[in-house]
Amino acid sequence: MTITIYHNPDCGTSRNTLAMIRQSGEEPEVIEYLKTPPSREKLKELIAAMGTTPRDLLRRKGTPYEELGLDYPKWTDEDLIGFMLEHPILINRPIVVTPKGTKLCRPSETVLDILPNPDIGPFTKDDGEVVIDASGRRVR
Repeated sequence: MTITIYHNPDCGTSRNTLAMIRQSGEEPEVIEYLKTPPSREKLKELIAAMGTTPRDLLRRKGTPYEELGLDYPKWTDEDLIGFMLEHPILINRPIVVTPKGTKLCRPSETVLDILPNPDIGPFTKDDGEVVIDASGRRVR
């Protein structure tokens, strides 16, 4: 079984998502998308598989979103994909692909919805937030 995560190791959400995948018993293919951005076709494929739009995948915080004026409606989907390829930091993360689906895993625990084995046992995020308690129940 193949699971792929488009990962940014500097992002807590991405690190937590990767940890949950590993705790489920899977070792995913880890693509550090800032170093190895997806191709135009792969990015379009991921967007389609998530059932979202390029605009909805844009990351604003810590990116050139504002300076590029990406909030203007004049930009087409193709334009926005071009910006994401030129500035991969604009691609929101982490994106996870499993046999059960493709999802932008924000918050990180949404990865449990597409893991083949979502019963990962107790899990606490880097920041101390409990996602799954000691009895195996999902919190929230």
